[in-house]
Amino acid sequence: MATRLRFVSLFNMTGRLTLQLDMTGRIIMSTELFSSLDDRSLLNSYRPVHIPGPKEKLMAVTTRDKIFTAAQDRFHALGYSACGVQQIVDAAGVPKGSFYNYFKTKEGLALEVLETYVASSKREILSNAALSPLTRIKDHFGFFISRYEKDGFDKGCLIGNLSAESSENVPLLREALRDSLSTWADLLTKVIAEGQQLGEIKSGLEPAEMARFLINSWEGTVLRMKVMNDRRSLDDFMSIAIGLLEKKLD
Repeated sequence: MATRLRFVSLFNMTGRLTLQLDMTGRIIMSTELFSSLDDRSLLNSYRPVHIPGPKEKLMAVTTRDKIFTAAQDRFHALGYSACGVQQIVDAAGVPKGSFYNYFKTKEGLALEVLETYVASSKREILSNAALSPLTRIKDHFGFFISRYEKDGFDKGCLIGNLSAESSENVPLLREALRDSLSTWADLLTKVIAEGQQLGEIKSGLEPAEMARFLINSWEGTVLRMKVMNDRRSLDDFMSIAIGLLEKKLD
C-alpha cells in the first residue's frame, strides 16, 4: 500500500524548511532553502509537527457534539442560571476542561443552543403560501403542542425558559432572545394581516398588537402546562386564540 505523505513548510527570518511527513508525523525528508549555508544549522531547531489524523478529528467532533447535546437538554430542563458548566459536562460524560476547548463561555454555548432551537421550531409554517393564513397559525402552535406532548409536558419553551432569567449579566443572550421574539412577532403579524385581507381573520384587530398578544399568552400558557404537567392549558389557548382571530361567517 502506498504511503500517504504530508508536506509542511516552516518559515523564519532567514528562510524556509519544507518537511515531508508520514501519517504518524515522522519526518521522511527535508528540503532546505536558506539565505546562506550557515543557516542550515537551523534544521536542528525544528521539531516534528504533529498533524491530527482522521480519528483524532472525529473524536474532537464527537466531544463537541456531546457537550452541545447535553447543553440542549440541561438548559431546557434547568434554565440558564441553574445549569452550570459542571452539570453540562457531567451530562455529556466528558472532563470539565474539555468544555473550554470548544466553547469560550457558557453564554456563548447558550447562544448556539438557542439558535438551533429556533431553527427547529418550524416557523416556516407561517410563511407557507400553500396553506390559508388561519391554518398556518393553527399548525404553527399545533407543532409546539406535539413537541411538548412528546417531551411529557415538562420542558416547555426554551425561549420562555431563558427569557425568564435574562439580565444585564448575559447581554448577548438577552439581545438574541429579544431578536428571536421580534422575528417571531413579525412573522405572525404578516400572516394575520394576510388573513384579514382574505377575509379569514377579523378585520378589527391590529396585526402587530395581536401577534404580540398571541406570543405573550402562549408563553404564559406553556408555564402553566409545566406546572400542571398536562395539555389542558394548551387546548384552552388554541380554543380562545383561534376564536379571537377567526372571522365568523354570517
